[in-house]
Amino acid sequence: MNEGERIIPINIEDEMRGAYIDYSMSVIISRALPDVRDGLKPVHRRVLYGMSELGVSYNRAYKKSARIVGEVLGKYHPHGDSSVYEAMVRMAQPWSLRYPLVDGQGNFGSIDGDSPAAMRYTEARLKRIADELLSDLEKNTVDFVSNFDDSLKEPSVMPAKFPNLLVNGTSGIAVGMATNMAPHNLTEIINGTIAYIDNEEITISELMQFITAPDFPTGGIIHGYDGVKAAFETGRGRVLMRGRAIFETTPSGKEQIIVTEIPYMVNKSSLIEKTAELVNEKKIEGISDLRDESDRDGLRIVYDLKRDAIPNVVLNNLYKYTALQSSFGVNNVALVKGRPMTLNLKELIHYFVEHRHEVVIRRTQFELDEARKRAHILEGLLIALDNLDEVINLIRSSRDPEIARNGLMERFGLSEIQARAILDMRLQRLTGLERDKIQAEYQEIMKLIDYLVSVLNDETLRKQIIKDELIEIRERYGDERRTSIEVSTGDISYEDMIPEENMVITISHEGYIKRTSLNEYRSQSRGGVGSRGVAASRENDFTEHIFIANTHHHMMFFTEFGKVFWLKVYEIPEGGKTTKGRAIQNLIQIEKEDKVRTVLNVRDLKNQDFILNHNLVFCTEKGTIKKTILESYSRPRTNGINAITINEGDRLLDVQLTNGNSEIVIALESGRAIRFNETQVRQMGRNAAGVRGVTLANANDKVVGMVCVQSQETELLVVSENGFGKRSLLDEYRITNRGGKGVKTLNVTDKTGKLVSIQGVVDTDDLMIINRSGITIRLRVGEIRVIGRATQGVRLIKLNEADQISSVAKIEMDDEEVVAEAVLDQSELQPEESLQPDTMVDPEIETEV
Repeated sequence: MNEGERIIPINIEDEMRGAYIDYSMSVIISRALPDVRDGLKPVHRRVLYGMSELGVSYNRAYKKSARIVGEVLGKYHPHGDSSVYEAMVRMAQPWSLRYPLVDGQGNFGSIDGDSPAAMRYTEARLKRIADELLSDLEKNTVDFVSNFDDSLKEPSVMPAKFPNLLVNGTSGIAVGMATNMAPHNLTEIINGTIAYIDNEEITISELMQFITAPDFPTGGIIHGYDGVKAAFETGRGRVLMRGRAIFETTPSGKEQIIVTEIPYMVNKSSLIEKTAELVNEKKIEGISDLRDESDRDGLRIVYDLKRDAIPNVVLNNLYKYTALQSSFGVNNVALVKGRPMTLNLKELIHYFVEHRHEVVIRRTQFELDEARKRAHILEGLLIALDNLDEVINLIRSSRDPEIARNGLMERFGLSEIQARAILDMRLQRLTGLERDKIQAEYQEIMKLIDYLVSVLNDETLRKQIIKDELIEIRERYGDERRTSIEVSTGDISYEDMIPEENMVITISHEGYIKRTSLNEYRSQSRGGVGSRGVAASRENDFTEHIFIANTHHHMMFFTEFGKVFWLKVYEIPEGGKTTKGRAIQNLIQIEKEDKVRTVLNVRDLKNQDFILNHNLVFCTEKGTIKKTILESYSRPRTNGINAITINEGDRLLDVQLTNGNSEIVIALESGRAIRFNETQVRQMGRNAAGVRGVTLANANDKVVGMVCVQSQETELLVVSENGFGKRSLLDEYRITNRGGKGVKTLNVTDKTGKLVSIQGVVDTDDLMIINRSGITIRLRVGEIRVIGRATQGVRLIKLNEADQISSVAKIEMDDEEVVAEAVLDQSELQPEESLQPDTMVDPEIETEV
């Protein structure tokens, strides 16, 4: 260690924390985030200032990009040349900036993602609108700071005559934060800014009458307005963008979809490539050919349709599966006095107007100082002209200029500046005509001084100056909107993209949910081993619930704790038979310890006639039953609502939709069932707990299912946990009062195991059974014999040792589906065992309770 040096021990955690904070602040302030006043990041500000200093204005000749980059690198921006060149290139791309600030000549890239030519080949100069950002920079309107080596000064912010941050937007990733601001229409932004200047108490909703939505360089359509409204009000929102498409028919009669505008920041080449892949994979059907016919006249992507294709359906599928519909996540983060802040629309306008006030004040003060200096000199000249002969004699008699200057100062009471001006005055200024000009100039200067003083003293006058300058900018650069707005979904809604299809909804024990097309499940004969119906489950997880629903139906999720949530079926993630699905907590805001117990699918919750004439019947594991009108549950809420009050130690088991005249059958794990009329349960409010529906045989017994019978043709099908089941006629269960113990519905033995499910079925229904290991079998109810209610039944599914049935679902079949199912290939898996009727256990004699 050298003499005079010493080592100071520092805690490495403190050093790393301090260094990281310094780095973070450097990135946030000096690199990634724009200033709210001029909307520029440091690199963009330095490029524009460097070009201005280099003299490449809009009315000057182009200069090589390499020369500009070198100027900026050497003087102001000590980073890589690519960072400077790429920043300049982006400011010249009309598909990147709504109002480009750089006028590029040469290859500056393309909307297909092509790279620009090297900087040695391209040329650039400032656009005229960029001069409006730099205007009055020489009039001390902004603070100048030292450059990286303290050899030069550079502006800390631009004077900016228009709100560039709102007009052109920006994006950037800092440390721990990011910004993504949308571009807007200049005319709208200036109109909104003028409205704010006239009334600083204006609300955001009132501002939105002037500034309707973002206006993207590539045009397109903003689909829906909620995201725009959220972005304007909070500074954060998701704006859904769509490409603009039209339908055309060729002379040969072939229909086409022509896309003329695509969403902002979408790569056209990648869009076409991805679409071609989806067409080849049959995920998008109806397209026979697609090609890019874009040229210098504009963008044009052509999709040739097959003769049987419906253009609207194909277009909706393009919106669904490709980047032809994409979203812009607005995140209005900008630097306000050196601090990053998330800003709403009004705040962005406020800080710009505040900046312009300061610019106008500083510019006026500068001009006032200059005017006063000139007036001071003119006053000296006028004094000299009034005493011309004496002044000439004094100068002629002086030995040198210094003596003459001092003589003038002493004789006429002039300042040094005035005396120098007199000595520097040319002889032609002594003529009478020149004297009149000096007098006129002095009078004009005095009027200007009075005006500038009034500007400094009158805020209203300053506001008018700001407005006048904004109006001038609007008249010079304003244009029409490129991006149109679809406030409502119109004739083509998101649901139109979803074909109506029956889906199998599966929910696992640990709460994973998915929907799978019903066509993926083939019918098999009774007694088969089944096919794999879910992904290989994690330990202790298994498919607990299966439901059948149409993609356009509402799904009502009822939880054990008695809450209800809503989803459209198409909002549930789709997956194959062997996929795990998605955690249900990611779809509905269910409590961590709660779980979905049952699901209903309802076609329409807005049909008043339907919801006022149907009830929801609830049943809990302890045998409590409740009936409430469906209308009480017809207003979906994101956080869900309480559907029933659950008593301590109990949990909700099942919920069914009824018409008020149903018969209710409740089955117990012990193998008993009770039947009574729905009219015995009075209608209750949404938060009621209910009444007793069945009496449990013992403390360990529980309800396993409820059937609401609406047709006397319905038969009752029961399934035990070891894979046994049977059908019984409804008439074998006599109608009793609610609250009884019921009669035997299955002879529960060690061989059959406990009762796990009861279903109301007819011959044309199918049954889907799934066990804890994930094996599924789908079989026809008509293959299951109708036998007495007190028998053990027949084997429905072959189970491995220690495996058990976890869930049973009924599939209702219409006539067409029955015909279709009849021709399905049944050779997927052959049954290992099929118990014949003679293997059934004789029914026991039973006494009804």
